[in-house]
Amino acid sequence: MVFKRLLGSLGVGGPTVDTVLTPGAVRPGGELTGRVRIEGGGAAFDIEHITLELVARVEAEHEEGESEGVVPFGRFTVGGGFRLAEDEVREVPFGVTLPWETPVTELYGQPLGIVLGVRTELSVAGARDKGDLDPLAVGALPVQEEILDAFGRLGFGFASADLEYGHIGGTGQQLPFYQEIEITPSPEYAHRVNEIEVTFLAHPGGMEVVLEADKRGGLLSGGHDALTRFTVGHHDTRDWNSEVDGWVRRLVEQGGHGEHAGLHGHGGHHHGEPHRSGPGMGTVVAAGAAGLAVGVVGGMVAAEVVDEVGDFFEGDEED
Repeated sequence: MVFKRLLGSLGVGGPTVDTVLTPGAVRPGGELTGRVRIEGGGAAFDIEHITLELVARVEAEHEEGESEGVVPFGRFTVGGGFRLAEDEVREVPFGVTLPWETPVTELYGQPLGIVLGVRTELSVAGARDKGDLDPLAVGALPVQEEILDAFGRLGFGFASADLEYGHIGGTGQQLPFYQEIEITPSPEYAHRVNEIEVTFLAHPGGMEVVLEADKRGGLLSGGHDALTRFTVGHHDTRDWNSEVDGWVRRLVEQGGHGEHAGLHGHGGHHHGEPHRSGPGMGTVVAAGAAGLAVGVVGGMVAAEVVDEVGDFFEGDEED
């Protein structure tokens, strides 16, 4: 999709910019490619910088409740330092590496309701304008797919996904927010757990997997959260069904917040107040019989997700 916008800071006769991303989803840590097409206006302009900014729609929890906002998580200068003549057309190709912790927006082509975008900003003759906004599609890493598939094969279901502002203490988290993939328990654990939240924190050498369970209360005790964390490599070959089942057993058998109590830092979960993310952030989808990820049926088609991206970020720019 191509977005076109006149540089408002330069007025009528200024250059226009189109940013076109290479079609298809990019994976975390992978290369995002495309081109920026700039068309000159009624006069010559000095193009000082062409900058791409990665942005995400993120939820924040605070004392007043919950709110949403746009958070940048990557910035790259991909060109500039040239004079654009009157009516000249110039294309600037680019290739930038996504952060390893970039959230996943789709599983096997099905959107999860996570909203990411790429803004193109031009610095022209001392003036700056945010220019284009393109929706960014990010697919799961192979080991993330393996783990989610294992949850599906064990009878767990996909509920929703969202982005939470804050830091998970005790981890190597780099971005100012983290992704939660919320799954419903399998019949084996339904009497003990309301839901499980999975967070992937990838890095070049592997990935941390943080699990949090909203545990049901008993006759003599109230419900509470339990947390635990595991480390995997990008190319690990394991019996993932057994591995994930062991993770869940360890999680639900914990008698409190577990060994990683307090994992979630500011903006994260409030222990004693189980977190509930509504469909305003993550699109609720039903898990197909083939597993959690394979055959996921989206509650929102891709075109509608694209519309949501544009509507949300345009509203943010107007604020």
